[in-house]
Amino acid sequence: MAKDKVILAYSGGLDTTVIIPWLKENYDYDVIAVCIDVGQGDDWEAIKGRALKTGASACYVVDARKEYIEEYIWPALKANAVYEDEYLLGTSTARPLIGKILVEYARQEGATAICHGATGKGNDQVRFELAIKAFAPDLRVIAAWRDDKWNMDSRDAEIKFLEDRGLEVPMKKDQSYSRDENIWHISHEGLELEKTANEPNYPHMLKNTTVPENAGEGEYVTIEWEKGIPVSLNGKKMDGLELMTELNKIGGRNGVGLVDICENRCVGMKSRGVYETPGGAILYFAHRMMDHICLDRDTYHYKQQVSLRLAELIYDGKVFTPLYDALMAFVDSTQQTVTGWTKVKLVKGQIRAAGSDSKYSLYNEDIASFTTGELYNHKDAQGFITLFGLPLKVRAMMEQKVGEGRAIVESKNLKKRPTE
Repeated sequence: MAKDKVILAYSGGLDTTVIIPWLKENYDYDVIAVCIDVGQGDDWEAIKGRALKTGASACYVVDARKEYIEEYIWPALKANAVYEDEYLLGTSTARPLIGKILVEYARQEGATAICHGATGKGNDQVRFELAIKAFAPDLRVIAAWRDDKWNMDSRDAEIKFLEDRGLEVPMKKDQSYSRDENIWHISHEGLELEKTANEPNYPHMLKNTTVPENAGEGEYVTIEWEKGIPVSLNGKKMDGLELMTELNKIGGRNGVGLVDICENRCVGMKSRGVYETPGGAILYFAHRMMDHICLDRDTYHYKQQVSLRLAELIYDGKVFTPLYDALMAFVDSTQQTVTGWTKVKLVKGQIRAAGSDSKYSLYNEDIASFTTGELYNHKDAQGFITLFGLPLKVRAMMEQKVGEGRAIVESKNLKKRPTE
């Protein structure tokens, strides 16, 4: 009788390498490993070989970089979605896509379950499982770290599990940061970061970014945009993957895109992490420049509210929801005129605006200039201010009448100023 099949989200790291023999021993599953490339830069052939040697009956490597950039990163960028003021949603944007692809392979292979190695303390378990529920509510989800049959509570225990079975250990015993990497960012958690009083050990930690004070004298970057999407870098047309790869190099050598944040996880605890998002930081800054000249005041201000809500939805893994679709429809409508170019200067970890232009720009020099032009009459402001300030004037008149001149002074906390 054929065994039931389980799809394992396989990264090739310690946890998922342990999970393969653990699943076979505890559930007698036929384990099919699925590796999803969202720009980690891993040696996928070596990882595939490790999965098969550890007991997987098959291992698929899926190149999802293009899909990740175009269908998950670009929407977040167009929305200017930033979680808690600083986090550019690097891990958050990738997890729903990974969950969706796991379901696709579960259907293809006729699997009855999907397994992941996310811990019971993290956000990723939520993101993976919400995606699975959205596309395959009938499939069983096995979260190894939450499973009653999982009896390992440390890296040392996992390493011993593999060594006892004569299996390859995919890491050294000495500890390192817990990292997640893709084409958009790399995150760092653990070690000195677990105490908020400690300064990050940037020279030891950083992989893609130069420590800002050690960066060079800086350089200019020009990006062309079409409907809110970057399409050209320094005069050269590029697809999303080329553009992100090059921007990460440029931003990395100039030390931009570093974030050290103690954020609120969706599972209720605070967690400190350091994020490297060199290319992403440049794109977010430059995209805001385009929004500033192409969107009217009411639309821009309302988009700020939508951006905040979208950031929360993405962070929590609620990408495949009606609310996300509805808010993104609004964002897409705002981006129809966000076409043009922006120029920024990168200097030792800083990003500075250095010019922008669009045929759809709402900036009108004839109106905005200090030189009086035909399109703006200074005297027109008088009537506007009269009507704009009318509620203030009416209230003050009432206070004067009711308080016979004293309440207005008290209510406004007016002070007598010394005279010379």
